[in-house]
Amino acid sequence: MANLPIPQSPVPCKCNTRLKKRSQSIKLQEKSIELEAEGNALNNMGLLKIWVTLLMTPCANFWGRKWNLLDIVTAGMFLSVHVLCLFAPFYFTWTAFWVALVLAYVTGFGVTLSYHRNLAHRSFRLPKLLEYSFAYCGVLSVQGSPIEWVSTHRYHHQFTDTEKDAHSPLKGFWYSHMGWILDSRSRFGRYGGLRNVEDMKKQPFYVFLHHTFLLHSFLLGCILYYIGGFPFVVWPMGVRMVIIFHSTLFVNSAGHIWGNQPWNTGDLSKNLWWLGLVALGEGWHNNHHAFEYSARQGLEWWQIDVTWYLIKFLEALGLATDVKTPSEAHKQRMKAKSMAAQE
Repeated sequence: MANLPIPQSPVPCKCNTRLKKRSQSIKLQEKSIELEAEGNALNNMGLLKIWVTLLMTPCANFWGRKWNLLDIVTAGMFLSVHVLCLFAPFYFTWTAFWVALVLAYVTGFGVTLSYHRNLAHRSFRLPKLLEYSFAYCGVLSVQGSPIEWVSTHRYHHQFTDTEKDAHSPLKGFWYSHMGWILDSRSRFGRYGGLRNVEDMKKQPFYVFLHHTFLLHSFLLGCILYYIGGFPFVVWPMGVRMVIIFHSTLFVNSAGHIWGNQPWNTGDLSKNLWWLGLVALGEGWHNNHHAFEYSARQGLEWWQIDVTWYLIKFLEALGLATDVKTPSEAHKQRMKAKSMAAQE
């Protein structure tokens, strides 16, 4: 995916829409304004109304848009992995199950610990060899290259829940969950390229992974097939990849719809306890948007954050350094801001 040219976002038409036929770009712009207005009123709506607004929102810029080759290839890959999971009951072995479980944690930490907290937010430092090793584990999750993933996520924080947010929940649950991945114009055409990851583009290792990340998962699949046959393809590849896919994607979708919001962050981010368990600690999403720099997202003792536990373990070994967490003073300021917003 990363090798193809990045399409540019269309320039909105400024013609009189009552006299001339509206272009697709104007339709999208008007739809965005409508959805953004709905999103601004979410805090005053009941749970049922939120569900109806966000889950049932039609996505004209998804179904009504023109698909390019990159979109079709991406959709084909996603579909094939999900179809592969249908064979899971028929090719179950305990060995394949345990290999899938181990790889799920390894590649999951590659996303949560490496892609997200280490590379996107620089919440802590690792020795370069260890940093690269964790990043390589993230590559095997097939969620994009480190450069692409980090770029999208940094823009997400810069433009959270706005038209420029690639997976804004204001476009509907399904679009924020998976639809945006199948829309290359949304992923690449809104921000001006990869200009926010210059720190990573200077490192040859990440540039190499950017151009070859799919190859590594293909080679892993071949190795697994050689070792354990088709069960090792179905479970450690298919089932494992789908679990990691949706664990991450639910943070973008459910993590901006359901749950509680103890911090006034000016967006729709929520803390969702079950997502905190499934996504290795990423479900404490409102905490994360309140303190983006923090290596710890489960700020309370009862907020389970497995990724944070691993970071603390690495810190105890002297491997993770400059570990950032919010100070009590910062938390008190945010708490006062949140209380003032509720009055």
